[in-house]
Amino acid sequence: MKKGNFKKVSGLESFFSKERGATFFKRHPKKIISLFVLGVVYYFCLPKQLFDTPTATVIESKTGQLLGARIATDGQWRFPVVDSVPKKFETCILHFEDAFFYEHPGFNPVSMIKALGENISAGKIVRGGSTITQQVIRLSRQDKKRSYVEKIIELVLATRLELRHTKKDILKLYASHAPFGGNVVGLEVASWRYFGLQPHQLSWAETATLAVLPNAPSLIYPGKNQERLKEKRNRLLRKLRDEKVIDATTYRLAILEELPQKPYPLPKIAPHLVTNISQRKEGQRIRTSIDMALQRNVNAITDKHHQRLRQNQVHNAAVLVLDVATRKIRAYVGNTPTSKTHQKDVDMIRANRSTGSVIKPFLYAAMLDEGELLPNMLVADIPTQIAGYSPENFNEDYSGAVTAKQALARSLNIPAVRLLQSYGLEKFRDQLEVMKLGGIDKTADHYGLTLILGGAESNLWDICKNYAAMASTVNHFNQTSSEYYTEELQELILEEKESPYFGKKTGEKVLFDAASNYLTLEAMKEVNRPEENESWAFYDSAEEIAWKTGTSFGNKDAWAIGITKKHVVGVWVGNADGEGRPDVTGVVSAAPLLFDVFDILPKSDWFSKPLDEFNEVVVCANSGYLATAICPKKTIAVPHKENAVAACSYHKNIYLDRQKQFRVNASCTEISTAKLNSWFVLPPLMEFYYKKSHPKYRPLPPFREDCIERTLPPMAFIYPKDGSRITLTKNFAGELNEIIVKVAHATPETPLFWYLDDLFLQKTTHFHEIGILPPKGKHKITVVDALGKEISLTITIA
Repeated sequence: MKKGNFKKVSGLESFFSKERGATFFKRHPKKIISLFVLGVVYYFCLPKQLFDTPTATVIESKTGQLLGARIATDGQWRFPVVDSVPKKFETCILHFEDAFFYEHPGFNPVSMIKALGENISAGKIVRGGSTITQQVIRLSRQDKKRSYVEKIIELVLATRLELRHTKKDILKLYASHAPFGGNVVGLEVASWRYFGLQPHQLSWAETATLAVLPNAPSLIYPGKNQERLKEKRNRLLRKLRDEKVIDATTYRLAILEELPQKPYPLPKIAPHLVTNISQRKEGQRIRTSIDMALQRNVNAITDKHHQRLRQNQVHNAAVLVLDVATRKIRAYVGNTPTSKTHQKDVDMIRANRSTGSVIKPFLYAAMLDEGELLPNMLVADIPTQIAGYSPENFNEDYSGAVTAKQALARSLNIPAVRLLQSYGLEKFRDQLEVMKLGGIDKTADHYGLTLILGGAESNLWDICKNYAAMASTVNHFNQTSSEYYTEELQELILEEKESPYFGKKTGEKVLFDAASNYLTLEAMKEVNRPEENESWAFYDSAEEIAWKTGTSFGNKDAWAIGITKKHVVGVWVGNADGEGRPDVTGVVSAAPLLFDVFDILPKSDWFSKPLDEFNEVVVCANSGYLATAICPKKTIAVPHKENAVAACSYHKNIYLDRQKQFRVNASCTEISTAKLNSWFVLPPLMEFYYKKSHPKYRPLPPFREDCIERTLPPMAFIYPKDGSRITLTKNFAGELNEIIVKVAHATPETPLFWYLDDLFLQKTTHFHEIGILPPKGKHKITVVDALGKEISLTITIA
């Protein structure tokens, strides 16, 4: 046939086909419409969501291991749909329930005919003949009475389910919703509750036990129906042996295995994390960033320290471990395994508590960043009163003067308060706002200078987040050829699927520059580890860790935060109810736990110095301030910015006699014959304490006897402060206690003469302190030294 003719014939056939179709529709319109309606009904007969029952909240580690779960709102242990069905269970359930599962279209006519015959013979329903697909439909249609009509409905819906889902998906639905006795629904929960294992870890005997249970879930009750359950299990195992699924040896061993006797509790590896996530993502399966092995180890370490701490009636502790690069949480211990009486369910990682000294490094970094501080700059550590507030060091002692770096490393309170006053309370409070420290939500005036010593509250989560940003800023600056990220201050991540977004690269710092952060970490590295020799840092095996402790007022909270290039570890120790206990301090209670956790973490190198963010300056070798012409000098690297630190004022030019024994001046010698010397000299009160711990410190030499001294009196009051308002206390006998007045003199052996309201009291030498008991009202205290130099102050006795 020619090509053109073929086209004509095809066209004719198409025409007649259309004609026949049109004719059929005209002859049977009702049938066509009915079939169409039936098709639409069939298509939409299956609900879009087959199961709407609530599910438990399931929390897993980063590798899918169960950390814990919270029961569904209907009181059933029903996990979300499984990702896959273990091969053993699939084999067992198909051999027991539906051998032709992969061949039938949703129902098995042969099984149905057999079941119908047996039911007619018995006069009642004794066998269902349902496929797994039909059972999934029946499970989804809860509380439906079993009948032949219901069977027909299940059959129709089963065929529709087969068209919509793959066989594997149908198996997953069955394994997730089949009843396994009591309030246990689904293979995964059943595996945990009856064997304490994940489904893929089950033996053939254990898997066979679970495979036969949905057929008769009441058999699992502990101590009951054991023989019936064993007989059903062994029958299935025999079938597996006969069909060469398992060998004879496996069969013999399998039938010897015991049946479960009592339910196992679900794992509680991170209970506070489970509670935390359940409140936000109820009924979901969440794969967290938790490292299971690390979590177990940190749990064990926390428990070990809890045994020690509770001897001092300290019952609670929390530990957080996070990865600096990803901001992912790797271990989350919200509390100790204590009792409900001691509030074991409170998540102390999220609880706001007095910060103690753990925010001092942020002030140190802020002042470095502003150019208002140099690491070796001397800061006064002397009795201090500012607007009626008198801070004290933890050891209630004074150093006179310490470098800013030492003040941070030693966590001295008085230098921190003086630095905060110098920097600006309001400015620092604004920076804490940017850092999003939860709990710090009041004005600067509300906190006052106590802000830097624990006058505010925050939580372990947010504090660790900011320390991680400090470490990450240094790392990123070195990794990006001296650039920053716009979103460096990241929220911590709990889900493994999430990744941090650090924003865009920029040449501008976000909060504190890399050099300031680096110097802060360097200062924190110099703290000595607890209960160890100070030389620990010189051993090759010791890891370099920057760390900071904190202790709240009344010994209620003990903190320890440790930072390396890779990890941040945060520890809180105390009582959740706020009860303080002796020896609850950051160094004694929290730091040992901190270092035990670091011992199990992978070691990392120390931070690389962000060289491009440094600038060299010349400073005074003794005071750490910018050098003057008369200072001994040294060059140091500081953050690259305009420096606002003052020039050194502690070096003075003095003239000495030829023997360099006494000071001289124009009143007693020809200045051209005297020796000009630069002398490092501190103010009297600073000097009084400083020289106790600095034997090399040399006070100013006295003037030669024939010289007229033209300097200020070398003495100062230690206590009280001028203008103080004092309320006298009483002892146990009801008598008023004296006020102890103290004075520091540059030359302690100099005699001092004491007066109260111009009335002579007594004379002191060497130890210049006396007790006085003035009446209520305003009083003037005057002290005169042997050379006639005089100081005075006024106090009010309330």
